[in-house]
Amino acid sequence: MMPCQYLLLLLSVGVSAVEVQRPRGVPLSKRQFYEEGKPFTCLDGSRTISFDRVNDDYCDCQDGSDEPGTAACPNGSFHCTNAGYRPGFIPSSRINDGICDCCDTTDEYNSGAACQNTCREMGRKERESLQKMAEIAKEGFLLKQQLIQEAKRGLEDKKAKHAEVQASKKELEDKVEALRTVKETAEQPEKEAKERHLKAWEEQKAVLQMEKDKARMAEVFLELDDDADGFVSVAELQSHSELDPDSDASFTEAEALGLLGGVDKVDTVAFESIWNNIKDKYISELSWHQASADTPAPAETPQEEIREPVSDNDSEPYPEDDIPDEEEDDDEEDEDDDQDEDYKSPPTMQTQEKKDDDDEGTMPPYDEETQGLIDAAQKARDAFDEAERALREVDDQIKNLEKEISFDFGPNAEFAYLYSQCYELTTSEYIYRLCPFNRVSQKPKYGGSETNLGTWGQWAGPEDNIYSVMKYEHGTGCWQGPNRSTTIKLTCGKETVVTSTSEPSRCEYLMEFTSPAVCQEPPSLDEALHGHEEL
Repeated sequence: MMPCQYLLLLLSVGVSAVEVQRPRGVPLSKRQFYEEGKPFTCLDGSRTISFDRVNDDYCDCQDGSDEPGTAACPNGSFHCTNAGYRPGFIPSSRINDGICDCCDTTDEYNSGAACQNTCREMGRKERESLQKMAEIAKEGFLLKQQLIQEAKRGLEDKKAKHAEVQASKKELEDKVEALRTVKETAEQPEKEAKERHLKAWEEQKAVLQMEKDKARMAEVFLELDDDADGFVSVAELQSHSELDPDSDASFTEAEALGLLGGVDKVDTVAFESIWNNIKDKYISELSWHQASADTPAPAETPQEEIREPVSDNDSEPYPEDDIPDEEEDDDEEDEDDDQDEDYKSPPTMQTQEKKDDDDEGTMPPYDEETQGLIDAAQKARDAFDEAERALREVDDQIKNLEKEISFDFGPNAEFAYLYSQCYELTTSEYIYRLCPFNRVSQKPKYGGSETNLGTWGQWAGPEDNIYSVMKYEHGTGCWQGPNRSTTIKLTCGKETVVTSTSEPSRCEYLMEFTSPAVCQEPPSLDEALHGHEEL
């Protein structure tokens, strides 16, 4: 009920009753249709009867209008004058039924029921209640005026802040661009100095690698030169089957001759020309010797069996005695682990190369001049990043200000004070939290996760009072149901508080919320009295 209605009711129940003569059960608004001594026309216009047939306990009109004070017509209604309280209507069927429905007892005029007129007492209580509501409405409206003034000042402040931040944004944009130029200018010599340093390091590594490669080539030459005559021959080369070009387990003399460049043997100078063809395949004899010392040698197999593959039809299965038992293998492995925990398999070419790379070490530190350029570039980058971060913060600030400035906080921005605020209501099971223009949530009182009951959607009141209802939508989905939503009904009050919550339909919540921003200006006494009916 709106504040103006409070005052009208207060006046209506407090005015002195002046009874206007009319047939029993007829309201004052229809008195002109019941003129004694003149024919009565049914209010639906269906027929006209003599006035003495009004309230004769016989229904003549289809709409029951000829029997406003009797129970003759099933569709009729009886008007309770209720002097001192509120007038009202009851169905005609309740007339003289032995139950007092009208507080002035006029509905039981012929039933013999012992009714007492309670209208004045009821009117007194209602006047007290309405008086309190009227006072609340009045105080709430005064508070609303303050809210409007505060919102007006707040809006002016936000607009001024927006202009200020916009100006600072332009300065920051210029600063960012200037620092970008400084950064790029500092990064160019840094990049060139780093590239020079890296190039020098690559050249140094290449020299080191070349020296290592030559040293390894000399070692391999000595290992291949079994007779130490200063030459590597075809036969000596064939002793390393891993150098077989086609890897077919048959390293022929012709293949070895091809690797040596078509000659029977090569000296150290000529060996350099074939080194690239064998260095990636060559396995050091020292590696094999180390592996042989730590690992039992397998049973010797005739060379013919190694080089000549046997067809499936001619192959014979290994005797069971030759297949080592898995448990024995495990025992041997355990024994080896106990004897030498640091045992490693023979190094392969890949691990050797990795070791060579490690031997080259890491890139040396930058010289003082290069490090100075790097430090200067990093300082420029840090300054640029900081300015960019400040610019992003200003952009966010501008967006938030523009959102608040353009937001619909009511006709006079009276609801603006609710922005960024939250209000709670605790029930026996849950804590409900309403953050106007943001979201509504529900959390179990004794622990548990929070459930989103909807995020801000729109004002959803009727056309003549759109700011009386808030709608929050797209909350957490219900199990096999729709997404939760909440309707907030706003009423006038001196305080801003959630007064009640309910779930009238599954997943659809309803909250009552009081706020002075809802209060309307009460009418003046003259306005309230204008058009008021006498009883």
